[in-house]
Amino acid sequence: MSHTSQDKVIQLLEEQLAFMKAQNQDLTDQIARLTEQVRQLTKMIYGSRSEKAKYQAPDGQCSLFEDDPSFSDSEQTEKQSTEIIRYTVIRKKTNKKRNDSFIEGVAVEEIHHHPASLQCDCCQNELVEIGATIAREEAKFIPAKMMRVKHIEHAYECKQCKKDPQQNAFIQRGKAPTAVIPRSLAGPTVLAKILYDKFALYLPLYRQVKEWERAGLVTNDKNLSNWVIRVAEEWLLPIYNQMRNVLSSRSLLHIDETSAKVLNRSDGKPAQSNAYNWVFRTVVYQGPVIILFEHALTRGRIVLKDFLSDFKGTIICDGYSAYDDIPNVTFANCWAHVRRYWLKADSKNGRIGAEYCNRLYRLERQFKHLSPSKRRKARQKYSKPIVEEFFNWIDQSPFYGKNALAKAAEYTLNRKEGLMAFLFDGRIEIDNNPAENAIRPTVIGRKNWLFSVSEAGAKANAICLSLAETAKANGIDFYKYLVKLLTELPNLPIHQQPELLQKYMPWSKSIQATCAK
Repeated sequence: MSHTSQDKVIQLLEEQLAFMKAQNQDLTDQIARLTEQVRQLTKMIYGSRSEKAKYQAPDGQCSLFEDDPSFSDSEQTEKQSTEIIRYTVIRKKTNKKRNDSFIEGVAVEEIHHHPASLQCDCCQNELVEIGATIAREEAKFIPAKMMRVKHIEHAYECKQCKKDPQQNAFIQRGKAPTAVIPRSLAGPTVLAKILYDKFALYLPLYRQVKEWERAGLVTNDKNLSNWVIRVAEEWLLPIYNQMRNVLSSRSLLHIDETSAKVLNRSDGKPAQSNAYNWVFRTVVYQGPVIILFEHALTRGRIVLKDFLSDFKGTIICDGYSAYDDIPNVTFANCWAHVRRYWLKADSKNGRIGAEYCNRLYRLERQFKHLSPSKRRKARQKYSKPIVEEFFNWIDQSPFYGKNALAKAAEYTLNRKEGLMAFLFDGRIEIDNNPAENAIRPTVIGRKNWLFSVSEAGAKANAICLSLAETAKANGIDFYKYLVKLLTELPNLPIHQQPELLQKYMPWSKSIQATCAK
């Protein structure tokens, strides 16, 4: 073999070796990523789901008495050098209330038990009562009763005018109130109960059918579904639109979204495709809390642009890209999402990153009851140095690749401006948890009623959930509120005079006086 041929063989072998090394490195990285995914999935399935940070002593040992209010640091014995450490724990007696109790105003029925005989067994004289003791109290349930209400209109005429042939007969007729749904058996209380059970107790309509039959009303889930849609479109939508106008006038909003299912979609996609429920929540520093849900077939930016067309201000949200590039809107990002990313990187650096977030949250708990202006000053003094130190630590650390640690660093740095927004406005929360808490009802509902058959049903669900959650946030009994709305609104010209609806907002004095819990 010639020298030239040997060089070519050597070069070919070197190229093959380099290729094999690169391939081996790629496979090693892939194994590491898959191993990390398996660990994360195993932790999701079997591990703790709480995001609450546990206190750890400097030596790494968790406090055994973290949740015990009766334990005091001053009660530890001073001698700590022996192998056995003893603590003195004083259990304080507390007047703990019973888990089951009656609310105020519950009717009381007394059942008095007297001896079978009121004569003395010895001398046969009559016994005299010397006292009484309450042996026990128990709850008594009286099932709901169905009534068939007939509205009868009576007509009256003037007999004197009727005798005069030149006089038209004068007739006057009593007028029954307008029905919530024309030609339907469902009255205000029935409709309010259906909506309350579905959107406050998350009871699907098909499960309500048997309960209604047991009470005396024979119906089916299709009828109930049509009633919900009609009520939402005709009487609750005007209230929803008024709340939306008020919400758009605010300058701070929490926003989040979650998936849903719609069987009959207008966009031609299969029923397995995700639709979405968006939630928009105001902050407590800007008047009464408003929580609105918006149904959409897409998770795209177009939904936000349409809903927020009249909004100008700051949105508190997660890092989803759809929140970018919306006119007249700035963003404050969520530190809870940042912390989750660092917790997923279950390593020494991951724990360091999560601890930076924990330090911020510990400060936030101290600032919780401060006014917005004082909270901003406290954040500038105490929180800002921690945030700057956190970002400097990430910049100086070599987090590269596609592992969980690199993803956490990339997620944090890409949202640096939004994550620092809370430092300059005391009204802005450190995270988007208020929106995530507000969206829980639709998640619970999704697990119970599974899907919406039509888009009309999905939109009706969003309207009803909006009123239910806004009423709850303002201390209103949702059932009483619905009864009042469905009794009075059909008899008012609300479509011609929308200003009448101001009296029926959940925070109005009238509703607060008549529908408070």
